[in-house]
Amino acid sequence: MRRRPSGAPERKSDLVRRLRTSLLALATAAAVLATSACGDDTKAPTSDAIASVTVSGGDAKADPTITVPKTPLTVTQVETKVLTEGTGSVLTAKDLLSINAAIVNGKDGKLAHSTFKTGAVAIDLSDEQLFPSLRTALVGLKVGSRVLVASPPKDAFGEAGNEQLGFAKEDTALFLIDIVSATTPLATATGTPVAPKAGLPTVKVPEGKRAEITVVKGAKAPVKTVVQPLIAGQGAKTKAGQTVRVNYTGALWKDGSVFDSSADRPGQPFEFQLGAGKVIKGWDTSLVGQNVGSRLLIIVPPADGYGAAGSPPKIGGTDTLVFVVDILAAY
Repeated sequence: MRRRPSGAPERKSDLVRRLRTSLLALATAAAVLATSACGDDTKAPTSDAIASVTVSGGDAKADPTITVPKTPLTVTQVETKVLTEGTGSVLTAKDLLSINAAIVNGKDGKLAHSTFKTGAVAIDLSDEQLFPSLRTALVGLKVGSRVLVASPPKDAFGEAGNEQLGFAKEDTALFLIDIVSATTPLATATGTPVAPKAGLPTVKVPEGKRAEITVVKGAKAPVKTVVQPLIAGQGAKTKAGQTVRVNYTGALWKDGSVFDSSADRPGQPFEFQLGAGKVIKGWDTSLVGQNVGSRLLIIVPPADGYGAAGSPPKIGGTDTLVFVVDILAAY
């Protein structure tokens, strides 16, 4: 598990662990929807095993009712059954999704876990660490679709099973997935350049590298968080509760030294749930209502950053922070 560098904006959990726990909101399902297909994204077949399974309901007030007429339900390979075909865009292997999901134990047909009442969760179909059978089941479907996915034991919880969810090593896992939305992330900020106000730090962003942030010599640090667009994006506005994907560089106001940058981790943009207290206050408030595609200069005083404790060893309790943030997606 990769540890976030000191000074990274997320305070409560590192990105890799958060992605694991958000996947279908099954914090303990480390091998959910894994497959032995070696990355083969061909659509999984439907069989008699799940043909008779019926589903009704499922919303913010109630979990879906998933009826398995004959138990135990067993399958020998990942199988799918599209219950409702959506009318939205066709999913690609590069998409970021918002989904609701429920899991049923094929042994007894009982619901083991559901996200319907707690809210949709985010998954990334391009993540190499995402389980291949999820791509098998979802790529090529349309937004708005509802699909059943059955996974044999070896492709679900493995030899260990999952005691917390009640799965033995021989139990088939049955998943119901509602595809709420999808978006294809940007590679960099895209939109209309905006001239920053005089006195603010100047910024250059070489392709694929850290932003170069230069603080005006002798300038006094602001006492309140400042948000200055550098590029005005044309995408949808971000909303609290969404998962936001960004690239960023953070530097100290006092000397312009960089303390962290996602550019130092190529191919690993930063993601967090907006407005949920997962990041410093200066980010949580500044990024709500911003257009996807935007590049922002965000200046964060200690009160909206890491407070009097700072984030040693790089950030002291009196340090004002300067961030350049590209908003690549919100889903």
